[in-house]
Amino acid sequence: MFSQLVKEAAAGKEVIIARGKLPVAQLVPIKPVINRKPGTLKETLKAKPGAFDILGANELKVWGIE
Repeated sequence: MFSQLVKEAAAGKEVIIARGKLPVAQLVPIKPVINRKPGTLKETLKAKPGAFDILGANELKVWGIE
């Protein structure tokens, strides 16, 4: 029974579970995970001059901002 409700939720249906006439839980599908690639916004995002002044030399090296 529960596995059928999970299948329905996975298919995109919102499933309300009730105790008597009182709704007590809701099953909804999980949003898909977005595959992200590091560096895809590298040329898009710009930092103001001095934005990284607070970082030390080692931190700048780790972040590739030397």
